[in-house]
Amino acid sequence: MTSPTHLTVPETPAVPPLIERLVRECAAEWVDETTVADWSAKGGDRVLLLAGDPVQFPEGMDVAAVLPELMRSFPGRFSVAVVPRKREEAVAKRYGSQRWPTLIFLRDGEYVTAVAGMQDWDVYVEAVGTALNMPTSRAPTIGIPVVTDRSAASTCH
Repeated sequence: MTSPTHLTVPETPAVPPLIERLVRECAAEWVDETTVADWSAKGGDRVLLLAGDPVQFPEGMDVAAVLPELMRSFPGRFSVAVVPRKREEAVAKRYGSQRWPTLIFLRDGEYVTAVAGMQDWDVYVEAVGTALNMPTSRAPTIGIPVVTDRSAASTCH
């Protein structure tokens, strides 16, 4: 299995400068659907950025710009990874994310929560602080929904 540190930077589409900055200056790692589990299992709190298409979801670049500031507000509390644009859908499905941009919080290989969209600074700081203190939980996609067909006739009399 490929470790996250060996995942190469995607060539197309071009990586936006703010995402490159996260990797270059903030030690963010590249992960995808095949490496995210190993990356998150390294331990501690981890934040996964699903930025989305920068044309369709321009606020994804705003989140990428704010993330280093959030890291400074919570020094040493979490590691960051980003997902190549072409692989985001698979990772989003894994964690039940349906909105871009999203920050997915993981701890010791387990799902914690997600914060979707761009937020005001105070809202972000509060949301990150809350996420870092929440217990792990099930990702929204885990489990089988139970559906009852009430129109089916009972064979028991």
